[in-house]
Amino acid sequence: MDNVDYPSFICEADRVSHETDPGYSVIEGVVEAGAVAPAVDEIPEWFRQFLDHRQASKPSAHTMKAYRRDFVAIANLLTGGEPARLSPADITRDSMRAAFAAFAADHEAASIRRCWSTWNVLCTFLYTNELLAANPMQLVGRPKLKKPLPKALPRTAVEALLSAVTQESNTRRTDWKERDLALILTTLLAGLRAEELRLVDVGDIRTLDDGSAVINVKGKGGKERNVPIEAALLEMIGTYMDSRAGRFPQSKKRTSSPTSRPLSGWPHSAPLFVGRDGERMTRGTLQSRIKRAFKRAGPDARPVPGALVHGLRHTYATELATSNVSVYTLMKLLGHESMTTSQRYVTAAGIETRSAAAQNQLYSLLTEQREDDGTS
Repeated sequence: MDNVDYPSFICEADRVSHETDPGYSVIEGVVEAGAVAPAVDEIPEWFRQFLDHRQASKPSAHTMKAYRRDFVAIANLLTGGEPARLSPADITRDSMRAAFAAFAADHEAASIRRCWSTWNVLCTFLYTNELLAANPMQLVGRPKLKKPLPKALPRTAVEALLSAVTQESNTRRTDWKERDLALILTTLLAGLRAEELRLVDVGDIRTLDDGSAVINVKGKGGKERNVPIEAALLEMIGTYMDSRAGRFPQSKKRTSSPTSRPLSGWPHSAPLFVGRDGERMTRGTLQSRIKRAFKRAGPDARPVPGALVHGLRHTYATELATSNVSVYTLMKLLGHESMTTSQRYVTAAGIETRSAAAQNQLYSLLTEQREDDGTS
């Protein structure tokens, strides 16, 4: 089922560029490239009301920014670069078709679909509030969604990536191999999304008696899930936290005893992953650290095209699928709303097709043939 704020294909497309293009110049009521884009804050009051309405459902900050960007991009085209002047009366079938045709000229299909989704939600809001006679977006074309099967890193690439991080010398101010190793391993062994990694707090990790732990993950749309991790990963996280205490001794609330659990002594509200300033890691820092790790690993570890952090999550899911984890369990661990999304990992791993092919009774003929030939 699609997310109420954004359909699943948009929610998963964190890696698609969301930068607004430089402005446009007016031709026949639709703006074309050339002018300077207005500030994002220059929006009409009715659009502010729409944002307030959406905010009530607690969407992510990323989603709210995307609403603004997509609105400004099309409003620029409809008004000649003055989105604050846009009136619901300007939103017609023909004007939206022309605007999206211009927008599509220099945007990728995923960006067009994301923008179309924003305007579809917006026009539904306007129609519900009797500011539009009808939602014209169903009559505005959009690219068909292509759903390539998720790609995972091969085992050799994972080994090269981890080796590259382990061999970091920590000589540069930005280097912090203990943190980067814990970051990458948490993605590979818990399958968290980029934003979920950023938002994990120390208190979200509950240590169990056998040395393993459970991470309470705050997922999309405020949905929470529990992801189990083994003692080996918890130990790596503990090593990182020890190094962090050395860098920021004031960040711990008390000294742990040698027999304490790995995260004891840390405030529950402290972010798990921080930047070099000791504050919660930013999206940019997260991306740059993963990118640097791949760069250091060289040609033996190339990231999944278009999916830097998400490629590690794909690898987690594919490894589970290869181990015959059920689709339902995958859905719960990954935080998917639909089993259809999780099924794609099973399909990509080829588990079901290989298992089905192995059931072919004609394979018994090969056994008989080998026995007849004396080769078995």
